[in-house]
Amino acid sequence: MSKHDFALSEFQDRQRRVRAEMERAGLDLLLVISPVNVNYLIGSRGKIWQFFRCLFFTLEDRPLTYLVKLAEVAEVEDLSLAGDVRGWGGREPEDPIDAFRAVMEEKGFLDRRIGLEAPAYHLGPKEYERIKAVLGGARVVDATHLVESLKLVKSPAELAYIRRAAGICDAGVDTFLRALAPGRTEFEVVAEVHRTMMALGSDAPASPMNFASGERTCYGHGLPSERRLEPGDLCHTEYGASYRRYHATIGRVFCLGTPTPRMREIYRVVRGACDACIAEIRAGVPALRPHQAAKWVIAEAGMDRYRLHTTGYGIGPGFPPLWGESAHMFGDSSHVLQAGMVVSIEPPVFIHQERLGARLIDNVLVTATGAEVLSRSSRDLIEV
Repeated sequence: MSKHDFALSEFQDRQRRVRAEMERAGLDLLLVISPVNVNYLIGSRGKIWQFFRCLFFTLEDRPLTYLVKLAEVAEVEDLSLAGDVRGWGGREPEDPIDAFRAVMEEKGFLDRRIGLEAPAYHLGPKEYERIKAVLGGARVVDATHLVESLKLVKSPAELAYIRRAAGICDAGVDTFLRALAPGRTEFEVVAEVHRTMMALGSDAPASPMNFASGERTCYGHGLPSERRLEPGDLCHTEYGASYRRYHATIGRVFCLGTPTPRMREIYRVVRGACDACIAEIRAGVPALRPHQAAKWVIAEAGMDRYRLHTTGYGIGPGFPPLWGESAHMFGDSSHVLQAGMVVSIEPPVFIHQERLGARLIDNVLVTATGAEVLSRSSRDLIEV
């Protein structure tokens, strides 16, 4: 997303809520490392996510300093609300933590009460240890989830982008139906789906598309391969579309011809688990309850040992490698569902011994009274 993707008032409200949470936590400065959280607060579309970056988010409402790789400065200046964009490296080698230290010293931030984000995929352990060394004796607390906890509930404008992404996912399903045919490789099929989604405005998604056919359907995250489709193949896919970095995901199961009784049985269990999960979703419900409902269906069918993946998790804006949020529906979840959250529903069955598996995925919007499924594509086992 960029600063042009939302009204200025929406960014201002986000910043106000984060500052209120900082004040409650006794923080003067928040070091925002996660690219998702940076974009949530100030917007930006730069491709910088494999490099160190830091937004110095102050408790007082003042122009914000953002440290990025030098090659990204121009785009960040044009597309973000940062008032002071600093670049490191580029023309010559430069240590980003040295550049971080220089900003902290120049701005007088080292005597602040500091919240530090440490997102697992965007801050390496060596960088983390060196940042802690720079901060020295300053009061530092872990603030990894401070911003994220405030953005789990989506605004109407955010939901509009997620709905747009869900529509692009549906168009991808239509393309699958046209592209699936014996003799074609998995790569060839997936290439057509990617073309459809990008032509409709999808950014590159945060995670690559999964597509498995035949004996490969027992794989939980099977990337497409050179395998050629054969008559009678079961196939399943998982993919996401990203509209202005807001994701929607989908998973569907296809069969090239008439499914075998065992294929139908596995799909019936997976569909039943998904339906049971969705039936439990509404605002105020512990996220553990939908998971338990899905788990019970699979266990009753004698397939619990083949339930090799989480039941679901929050969906929102994302950058590689993830589109998911920390709110999840699994055995250790302490989250409570809230109206305005978007969650994936995806309890699967993967049976390695039989070389068969199925995963049905839908995103649902949590409401006060239930769950709205965002996809319009058929949730049946699709015979091609």
